[in-house]
Amino acid sequence: MTAESAVHSTEAHNTLQAEKASFFRQPKAVWATAIAAVFAFMGIGLVDPILPAIAANLKASPSEVSLLFTSYFLVTAVAMLVTGFVSSRIGGKKTLLIGLALIVVFASLSGTSGSVWQLVGFRAGWGLGNALFVATALAVIVGVASGGTSTAIILYEAALGLGISLGPLVGALLGGWQWRAPFFGTATLMAIAFIALVTLLPKTPLPAQKTRLSAPIRALGHAGLRTTAGSAFFYNFGFFTVLAFVPFILGMNAYGIGSVFFGWGVALALTSVFVAPPLQARFGDVKVLTGTLALLALDLVGLGLAASAHSVPTVVVLVIVAGALLGVNNTVYTELAMGVSDAPRPVASAGYNFVRWMGGALAPYVATKLGEEFGAPVPFYAAAVALVIAMVIALAGRTYLSEHEPAAV
Repeated sequence: MTAESAVHSTEAHNTLQAEKASFFRQPKAVWATAIAAVFAFMGIGLVDPILPAIAANLKASPSEVSLLFTSYFLVTAVAMLVTGFVSSRIGGKKTLLIGLALIVVFASLSGTSGSVWQLVGFRAGWGLGNALFVATALAVIVGVASGGTSTAIILYEAALGLGISLGPLVGALLGGWQWRAPFFGTATLMAIAFIALVTLLPKTPLPAQKTRLSAPIRALGHAGLRTTAGSAFFYNFGFFTVLAFVPFILGMNAYGIGSVFFGWGVALALTSVFVAPPLQARFGDVKVLTGTLALLALDLVGLGLAASAHSVPTVVVLVIVAGALLGVNNTVYTELAMGVSDAPRPVASAGYNFVRWMGGALAPYVATKLGEEFGAPVPFYAAAVALVIAMVIALAGRTYLSEHEPAAV
């Protein structure tokens, strides 16, 4: 190792240690926003344990019920294109509060649904609120948190992981009693988060320049961000195949499904915070990303084989392993999206999320339809192919992705 590379390695190591030390020393506004983000992300996995119950009570097929994810993520993806335009004109705090208010309204309406199509429509409105909140929350946390961008992103990913893990648990505890209850429970939690942010989050200053509507799409003209987003599109296809399709093959009640996905979410949360950063520092983003994608593809092939053999214990183990691998990649993708281009972070985040959530919108319906038409193993094999494509895209653009990497420790 040369003297220059040794200096860079030492600086990177010192930076990592400083960010770890400052992780828990954050302003109240950061914690309030992070907790609200936990509640918002609970909405993703909330319906998982009650998907079979919704199908039974509303007389819907699995593919019809999967549209609860599709409408939610499709609207979230498209709305990402306008979040920067809105927040740059009214401020981050107001945008967060509008997003929370929409979630409260549409989560409440979801609990009153009389048909699966009403529920799909209300989930679309929920997705709009989610987009306004989630995209702005990351920018607010990055702007207010102490310890640098990496610390802020880890906080955000911790909130995502905790929310995704708690969502199935809350969905199971309430949904085991009545399938409508999780929706009203989420509305209550989001109302509490609304009050907390009104009280604790200071008024956020308007940016010096207003964001144009076309800015997120224009940002995707950068090869590094375009590579990150394109890879994440196929990655999210694999992610949400697991989340949306597995509940239909477990043969469990709401409590059983909720327990499985609680374990999945805990694994995701732990690796996103404690495993991803040291791996990135040691091996670099591209190696961690592609290596984890390869392992995920193998995991999904295993899920397909387990589904073919009707081995529920194997499915459970592989789902939790998938959660651990997904947690690592969530952090890597987010850090790449925020730092690989020169676009302002909110703009880069909006463009990236527009593309990646399209993958999340497509996967649930495609996976369940494939399962209905061709059998339970096929969705997992299709998702494994999607992850291989994600890996190929990352490798093809590795030069662009590596330009902003810190020196390996």
